[in-house]
Amino acid sequence: MKESGWQLEHSYAGLPDVFYKETQPETAEFPEIVLFNWNLAKSLGLDPRNLQLESSEVFSGNRIPDGGLPIAQAYAGHQFGNFTMLGDGRAILLGEQITPEGRRVDIQLKGAGRTVFSRMGDGRSPLGPMLREYIISEAMHALDIPSTRGLALVTTGEAVSRDRMLPGAVLTRVAASHLRVGTFEYAARLEDASHIRTLADYAMERHYPEIEVPDKYLKFLDAVIDRQAALISRWQLVGFIHGVMNTDNMTISGETIDYGPCAFMDMYDPETVFSSIDVNKRYRYRNQPGIAQWNLARLAETLLPLIHDDKEEAMKIAQASLGNFGKLYNNYWQSGMRRKIGLVGGEEIDDSLANELLDLMHQYKADFTKTFRMLSLDALEDMPLYATEAFKNWYERWQERLESQRLPVESAYEQMRSVNPAVIPRNHLVEEALDAAVENGDFTKASKLIEVLSSPFEDGHDRMFKEPPEDEERVHMTYCGT
Repeated sequence: MKESGWQLEHSYAGLPDVFYKETQPETAEFPEIVLFNWNLAKSLGLDPRNLQLESSEVFSGNRIPDGGLPIAQAYAGHQFGNFTMLGDGRAILLGEQITPEGRRVDIQLKGAGRTVFSRMGDGRSPLGPMLREYIISEAMHALDIPSTRGLALVTTGEAVSRDRMLPGAVLTRVAASHLRVGTFEYAARLEDASHIRTLADYAMERHYPEIEVPDKYLKFLDAVIDRQAALISRWQLVGFIHGVMNTDNMTISGETIDYGPCAFMDMYDPETVFSSIDVNKRYRYRNQPGIAQWNLARLAETLLPLIHDDKEEAMKIAQASLGNFGKLYNNYWQSGMRRKIGLVGGEEIDDSLANELLDLMHQYKADFTKTFRMLSLDALEDMPLYATEAFKNWYERWQERLESQRLPVESAYEQMRSVNPAVIPRNHLVEEALDAAVENGDFTKASKLIEVLSSPFEDGHDRMFKEPPEDEERVHMTYCGT
């Protein structure tokens, strides 16, 4: 299999063995590859032609690629605010692929069977959730939002028991790493206090090599805070709602991870929540920045012994860093929102224009994505929002602001079209693709949707991919389903 391009290393397995357990994927009886990410494979240095000879076997877990050392990672986490010990209950890390550019990325099988951390679970995954993660993670990548990605999706030929029998599947996930806030929470609760320092040093070497002493652990905390502020602002700017912002689902690298009951907003409403398990709306759209800061506070708690020998002083220092999150987030969000409405220079009126527009969108139940795209095209259709006097007044002031800035108006519209997508993974289209695959083994809709979502800023796509759902098509709830 060397001809396939595998260059696997195992820096994570060089950590103390309390951080992982060696394991083996379970055998899939009749594996069949149904989706394969050719472009991603090439960027990883893999040869798709040779991979074809082994793809269903390798990406189902039946065969370990050259250099592979399968392990399950240990971590903990606050899930909906409650702490628990966790770990990879159905995910197995094969190793870290070294790309032609020298990048190190995790290659992980998700749904490949039980591990020591599975507890009462079967370690398997139904097809639907794995297909959802493949589709939406690729859409996020195309939107230039840091994200894990899907390399391959394999059906196992075996049924998985949930509320009913469902076809099983294994997703091969690629990530900068799978280090999480929850990994640090786990390390902080180990008897050997040196483990948290070992983990922090490893995370810095892997993701923040530019950090230098003195105060490197505080600088590390600051760097993670900054990346998460940037990431969450990007979610908000496209109307993405994660659904399960537990600390074990927040990466140290700043990538989006674990696409369970996630969705994109249709009508703009800050209170929007889709997750069937988020009964108290803890992770609703409006709350996402605040939850990110709460999660980062949990990371800071684990680093206190490394920040200062005196706990009270360490807490003061960490709290000051955490206090910067709001400012960082607002700066990223404001900058992004100005681009969405074509403004440069940062005039005092800009923020009020942005917030006024959002208030109007909320009041008149305007579609989030379509509203910004139509503004980008200066093609305001006959929609309730556009007919109101309040919007006409806003539009007039916005036009005056566009014409007053140094950027030509047409260039402003070009900027808007480069950041306001024409297509997103609309919930009703994702559900249609999942239903066709799960119920009929038909991946045509999924493949077409993935193709469309790979070029989100182009207008030439069929109307069905650009239009909001009709009332009867709306998806009001999504399920984790794993």
